Amino acid sequence: MTGTPFHLAVALDGAGWHPGAWRAAGARPGELFSAGYWTDLVTEAERGLLDFVTLEDTLAPQSEPFHRPDDRTDRVRGTVDAVLLAARLAPVTHRIGLVPTANVTHTEPFHVGIGIATLDHASEGRAGWRPQIASRASDAALFGRRTTPQLTDDDIRDPEAIARRLRPLFAEAADAVEVARRLWDSWEDDAEIRDAASGRFIDRDKLHHIDFEGPHFHVRGPSIVPRTPQGQPVVASLAHASTPYEFAATASDVVFVTPRDRAGVARILAEVDEAVAVTGRDLAARPLKRFADLVVVLGDTAAAAAERAARLDDLAGAPLASDAAVFTGTAAGLADLLEDWRAEGLDGFRLRPAALPHDLSAVTGTLVPELQRRGVFRTEYTSTTLRGHLGLARPASRYAVPAAG
Repeated sequence: MTGTPFHLAVALDGAGWHPGAWRAAGARPGELFSAGYWTDLVTEAERGLLDFVTLEDTLAPQSEPFHRPDDRTDRVRGTVDAVLLAARLAPVTHRIGLVPTANVTHTEPFHVGIGIATLDHASEGRAGWRPQIASRASDAALFGRRTTPQLTDDDIRDPEAIARRLRPLFAEAADAVEVARRLWDSWEDDAEIRDAASGRFIDRDKLHHIDFEGPHFHVRGPSIVPRTPQGQPVVASLAHASTPYEFAATASDVVFVTPRDRAGVARILAEVDEAVAVTGRDLAARPLKRFADLVVVLGDTAAAAAERAARLDDLAGAPLASDAAVFTGTAAGLADLLEDWRAEGLDGFRLRPAALPHDLSAVTGTLVPELQRRGVFRTEYTSTTLRGHLGLARPASRYAVPAAG
């Protein structure tokens, strides 16, 4: 490779990010809830040497409007638990990072934290986590413990209006991530002695209470899971406006943003930089990797890609609407766009295949070789952990006493 490493990930969701994908030629709708389907997808992503995959999840059946349920029966509905799915995928993959989505509004951070830590052990250092908030009243009703702000149809027209309404949930989510991070540090690296002869399995002085006290959680700790291969699994978040940018600046290692063009990349990265300044984050000590999201519809020619996109729209009964930009074209055209946007300061891209497995195979089989030909993407994995792929150092436990001298 030449220059700074080019990071590339894919976001996997059901039959693909286009609502008509499940009806497309080559789709596997009868296998969406099977281990074999997801194994095939993630091993294909690994063959393409991608940094990581993200796995989507929801608390309730998916809906066309993201802020409220619907009664549609012509769309994919239902999913499998993303954290458990990632654990199933860990032993059948070797290098690719696994980043499941897990809710933090209705899930205790202790339980999420130990689940992600267990995934890091199972994958030998390839775990990440995408914390997700839940604002729908229908989601809250599944648990019956609390109410949450219900977005209106007017709210969702403006990302900043959404952010204002959901600011308390983002504050709670930041506390949830902080709890998890402290739990991940609560065992020092050498807390396990495992000396059968002496009868000492752990050094109790190297397990620590975290004593987190906040408006949302009171967590004493320590974790039940010993410190993981990465020390701190990678935390990634999706952001569209100022409040989620501040959440990313506070809590995340990777932020996914959704520009529509190169000018949008520059504008959004400036807003992320402003959020970093507001939160006081030291990027030298805690880098924040910035990825742009793109939905991709790929073909051997631009005309073939456009024909595929039109066919998917016909199957769905409407044009694709997305929070992210949609690229329709060839792998070479996509490579041109990625290099153009990257010049504004992005660290990488998270591609959302419109239809699976077609667009994933196009990413690994045509886009990756094109990027390799240009000298901007790896030709082999050179690290064994997700932090290593991203160039993030393994942090020491905050509770460890530095060695003398």
